[in-house]
Amino acid sequence: MIKNKLIKILNRITNKYTNKKIKFIVNIPPKCINFDFSTNIAMLISDEIKKNPIIIANEIKNIILKKENKIIEKIEITKPGFINFKIKNEMFYKKLHKIINNIKKKTKKNNKKKILIEFVSANPTGPLHIGHGRGAAIGDSLSRILKYLGYNVIKEYYLNDTGNQINILEKSVKLRYKQLNGHKIDFPKDYYNGDYIIDIAKKIVKNNINIDKINFRQEAIENITKSIKKDLKEFNVKFDNWFYESKISEKKDKNEKTEVDKICNYLQNKKYAYINKGALWLASTKFGDDKDRVLKRSDGRYTYIASDIAYHKNKIRRNFAKLINIWGVDHHGYVKRIKACINMLGYNKKKIDIILYQLVFIKKNKQSVQMSTRSGEFIKLKTIINEVGKDACRFFFLINSPNSQINFDLTLTKTKSKKNHVFYIQYVNARCYSIIKKSKNFIFKKNKKINFSLLNTEEEMILLKNLAEFDNVVILCAKTMSPHHLVEYLINLADVYHKFYEKHRVLTKNINISVARLELIKGTQIIIKNGLNLLGISSPNKM
Repeated sequence: MIKNKLIKILNRITNKYTNKKIKFIVNIPPKCINFDFSTNIAMLISDEIKKNPIIIANEIKNIILKKENKIIEKIEITKPGFINFKIKNEMFYKKLHKIINNIKKKTKKNNKKKILIEFVSANPTGPLHIGHGRGAAIGDSLSRILKYLGYNVIKEYYLNDTGNQINILEKSVKLRYKQLNGHKIDFPKDYYNGDYIIDIAKKIVKNNINIDKINFRQEAIENITKSIKKDLKEFNVKFDNWFYESKISEKKDKNEKTEVDKICNYLQNKKYAYINKGALWLASTKFGDDKDRVLKRSDGRYTYIASDIAYHKNKIRRNFAKLINIWGVDHHGYVKRIKACINMLGYNKKKIDIILYQLVFIKKNKQSVQMSTRSGEFIKLKTIINEVGKDACRFFFLINSPNSQINFDLTLTKTKSKKNHVFYIQYVNARCYSIIKKSKNFIFKKNKKINFSLLNTEEEMILLKNLAEFDNVVILCAKTMSPHHLVEYLINLADVYHKFYEKHRVLTKNINISVARLELIKGTQIIIKNGLNLLGISSPNKM
């Protein structure tokens, strides 16, 4: 990549000034600065060796022009010490050739390390809602990005199929079943009150099973899990593994110790847990938590944190080099707790990254809809997919960074205009496809050598430079654990492409220019398709 080559050159030069690692930045400068890249390296070296940054910048400029000028066309120094670089056009032509011919740099061996990314993990107490949808879009897209960069990624869904919420779910279905069979019973407010509970009860009634033989818990979990898997499939999300909490928390016989039992014993033996008033407490304040937490209640029931510690121990035992958890922002208090537990288990807390995503708001009748699985007042993910389509839904869930709230505009997602970004981007692919298809009717000389230097107009060069940035943007997404950079990139790329398309014909009477521009179109389509695929969005050939 062009940017990486420039960074390597600057790193070699930095070593001539200091042995310390200088964390300089190489960025694309503002549009008012007509250069390809800019760096703050001179100012950082200045801080280190106490020398005027302008003098250092000019020294770096002279070194590059004398010894490292294979990729640099022009260098300019601006106050207070920025160095701006104009890259030779030839470098962008070479990059286009690599894109078209799918020439990728071999990934480093350390990029083959195993990563477990856990996301969605909604309790099987109800259908997926739009909040779960955002977590699904972020997790799936991030997994695709990491795989693209060569990592060995496993996607996992953690299913909480035990505990108090499942007990309430079981009671809710059983009560609805009795009501459907003519029993006049009041339905408690703290039970699950959605229509889906009635639907499950109706299925049980339809099967005409004797009430004494009905396993309401199993029926509820199986029906809801099946519904969750179906919704995820429609949303283009497929998990490699479904991990059931019962695997680590339920006994097959009385004498068996569960993984939760074992982990609590371990914590107690290590003095990370203690008994107080008959309950077992986690000494999490020793590791930065704001207060100690109950692991096991005085009545013998384990809390969620106990199961979660055992689950994370299970993850680590499966030899994953990195754990990534994607949670809703309502779990923010859990972050320090889990990282503390990773430390208690004898591992560096850097082994785990936890991404919190903010809420999704949808306006309904000019009012925000409040969501609660327990009360049944929520917007199903399936409803939004059916209304606006999977592609638009995923795109708008990814358009902002996870730590930003999203206001989902249902009207906008259904418009076919520039304002609807996903349509605008997909339309680029459709246009490219149409041009490439038409080119087959043009008579081009066989084995015609492509003269990329004919791509020299302002619009062509801007498009070329944007295509060359794709891999850098993907790497940025991985570093920040946020696919929104790729969304922003594709929106800008679509805008750049349309400006080129409006000003220049591709298939002209000049065969040499036509062939060169056709390669530019091919490169654009490849990058658009690759980008949309990393977001889990389709790239239709017709719009």
